[in-house]
Amino acid sequence: QVQLVESGGGLVQAGGSLRLSCAASGRTVSTYRVGWFRQAPGKEREFVAAISRSGRNTYYADSVKGRFTISRDNAKNTVYLQMNSLKPEDTAVYYCAGDLGVSYSDYDGDYDYWGQGTQVTVSS
Repeated sequence: QVQLVESGGGLVQAGGSLRLSCAASGRTVSTYRVGWFRQAPGKEREFVAAISRSGRNTYYADSVKGRFTISRDNAKNTVYLQMNSLKPEDTAVYYCAGDLGVSYSDYDGDYDYWGQGTQVTVSS
């Protein structure tokens, strides 16, 4: 079993950048495919980005494509979400999730392990 802990959230102005980290403990993150999801107040949780277990394949929601980059550093047991050109509509709690699948997935039901979330607030 793996424990996931997100960090790096905060308050940023529109157009700014943040880098979220998802640190794994208990098992090496290289064993897991990882996805980032977000949930804004009053809205359902939505997919943001995902990366395969090898790191060779990534997948993005249309709303973040070209602005966000997911990557993994298995030596540091961490997955990152670099967020650039942030918009107020990116404001949400961001969660990382993992499971033992190989390829990426944009379906939250595929993921067995979830972090506690980190708040991202983008001011206009």
